[in-house]
Amino acid sequence: MNRTGLGRSVEGPARIGSVAEASVQREVVLLGSTGSIGTQAIDVVRRNPDRFRVVALMGGGSRVDLLAAQALDLGVEAVGVAAASSAQDLQLAFFAEASKRGYRRGEFAVPKILAGPDAASEIASWPADIVLNGVSGSVGLAPTLAALRAGATVALANKESLVAGGPLVLDALGGNPDRLVPVDSEHSALAQCLRGGRREEVHKLVLTASGGPFRGRSRDDLAGVTREQALAHPTWAMGPLVTINSATLMNKGLELIEAHLFFGVPYDDIEVVVHPQSLVHSMVEFNDGSTIAQVSPPDMRLPIALALGWPDRVPLAQPPMDWTRAQSLTFEPLDTVAFPAVDLARTAGRLGGTAPAVFNAANEEAVAAFLAGQLPFVRIVDLVAEVVQAHEVIARPTLDEVFAVEREARAAANRLIEKAGGHPVAAGGHG
Repeated sequence: MNRTGLGRSVEGPARIGSVAEASVQREVVLLGSTGSIGTQAIDVVRRNPDRFRVVALMGGGSRVDLLAAQALDLGVEAVGVAAASSAQDLQLAFFAEASKRGYRRGEFAVPKILAGPDAASEIASWPADIVLNGVSGSVGLAPTLAALRAGATVALANKESLVAGGPLVLDALGGNPDRLVPVDSEHSALAQCLRGGRREEVHKLVLTASGGPFRGRSRDDLAGVTREQALAHPTWAMGPLVTINSATLMNKGLELIEAHLFFGVPYDDIEVVVHPQSLVHSMVEFNDGSTIAQVSPPDMRLPIALALGWPDRVPLAQPPMDWTRAQSLTFEPLDTVAFPAVDLARTAGRLGGTAPAVFNAANEEAVAAFLAGQLPFVRIVDLVAEVVQAHEVIARPTLDEVFAVEREARAAANRLIEKAGGHPVAAGGHG
């Protein structure tokens, strides 16, 4: 069963994406507007003002100057910050930015400011066609659910929404699976490739992985990996959590669970292959032996633009491949001994229910401990495996149960860290 409808046929979703509606300006809400995904989404919007208009923004609160500048540039109706203490700072940032631009009082409108733990869900519920969720961590789950319940289409860059709350997200689609569109380059690639055939013709999904900075090393070689080495990704510039996830290949584990939930393909039919050039973003193998790949330079503006415009493409979203230049594309099998994260993710995914949420939460704590010098690199995935194995799965959790299970997983991970000689790290997640 195809759960999201993204690969059902060449026609694609019909809700707001028919060719006849391609010229209609879509109203967009951006969650995580000051982060990498958010700033690139704004770049896409600015270059396509006839296609998209941003009506609301959400930031974490640590970059209120940038958030204020974005809001003034885009003329949004509402702005949210996660930290209640940042509301006054944001208001002051608006006046400072307006003064810097030479505006007089009354020449600009300060948008409605929402602050606090519920602000993200309130902004996600703002009237709009599309909500792009680019926040990091499982804190993005509640806004995803809020946006879907408000009737918007969600362009999803927040892996944890599906990994931690898969059953809840699928239920919130309300029978219209086309309202969830991927932003991650791998899942965007799969959605594009799936247009090449009917769902019953699909034999296998193939996720590509760069291999991270330690491609080709054995498990023994990884024993002394330092923080600085693990943060040196060969292709992408990302935040520390995502970069370490790439180094352990935990990101591919999360993406495997996400692909299963996005496209309804069994775990046995999803494969991971190492492709160090990061030009083939993923592939779909069909039952006649053909494989369709999506190829483009590593630039997130393409999948962001496609998600905002889905199923229509946005012209000139990014520069294309230069096929006049000699280059090689290589593929290698995944070394599951040195990098066991993908197999562990497959196990957690098959357990279902709350197991993927535990998998993700325990990993976040293990990564934090590694970055703090409290856990060896090779112990990250081992620790996650211990927490997952000890967990009693709840098959159909509520949102509160998902958050409770995450807290328990973080606490369990920190007990193991402390037992191993480290100190407990500050628990993330939800209070």
